[in-house]
Amino acid sequence: MSEHVPSQRQLERERVRRSRARRSASIATASTIVFIVLVVVLVTNSPGWPRVQEAFFAPEWFVAALPKVLEGFLLNIKMFLIAEPLILIVGLLVALARGITAPAFFPIRALATLYTDVFRGVPTILVIYLVGFGLPALRLQGIPTDLATLGVIALTLSYGAYVAEVFRSGIESVHPSQIAAARSLGLSHFKAMRFVVLPQATRRVVPPLLNDFVSLQKDTALVATIGPLEALRQAQIIATSKFNYTPYLVASLVFILLTIPMARFTDHLAARTRRRRGA
Repeated sequence: MSEHVPSQRQLERERVRRSRARRSASIATASTIVFIVLVVVLVTNSPGWPRVQEAFFAPEWFVAALPKVLEGFLLNIKMFLIAEPLILIVGLLVALARGITAPAFFPIRALATLYTDVFRGVPTILVIYLVGFGLPALRLQGIPTDLATLGVIALTLSYGAYVAEVFRSGIESVHPSQIAAARSLGLSHFKAMRFVVLPQATRRVVPPLLNDFVSLQKDTALVATIGPLEALRQAQIIATSKFNYTPYLVASLVFILLTIPMARFTDHLAARTRRRRGA
């Protein structure tokens, strides 16, 4: 079999495309640099900059706060890693419950709908307050008292409602003919959902799920309101005792260093999905 040799016209088109891509990248880089320089000049020449620099950008307090904030950030990561699989399980179960159409299961469907409506309507910080202070106040046997555990429960309840809707949209995006074809082959409704619908739905909802988990990683900081010594709480303690806000900058940078790679990975998956669909 002879090797394909591109024509001269094709080579010229590829050369033009590469040239345009290089020019676009150069213009984008130059405009970004100019914009950053203008912002830096504008901020550093503002009348209040010396005071802001002393309060938020003190190098000595940055170095002093970094170890404690990093120590607290490990707790943020632990809460995120524990809450994430729990949220996926809760969200998937609720989405499946909302998709049950049999009249006998109406109470389950109604409870699933009520759950999503309530926990999507209540701000996450209020859920954390209600769980963090309300559950221990019941004094029931078996109720956890560890504040980080209570924070994980609150985040699971709140984000489970959002993830349930993501799963439900993915399930509903699968054409009904897929289920009909599976049933015609003798599969039960459960097996049709498990082997036909859910694999397709899961692939379609990966990018929005990752977006939710980027938000979840940030919202682990809200658990600081009930007391665990995570990154934000550590920053608050240092800032309050030293009357300097630089520890908040440290906590912000730590979260940014984790969330930005996750956000870019989400964009990559979304772009790959569009390419597969021919968009």
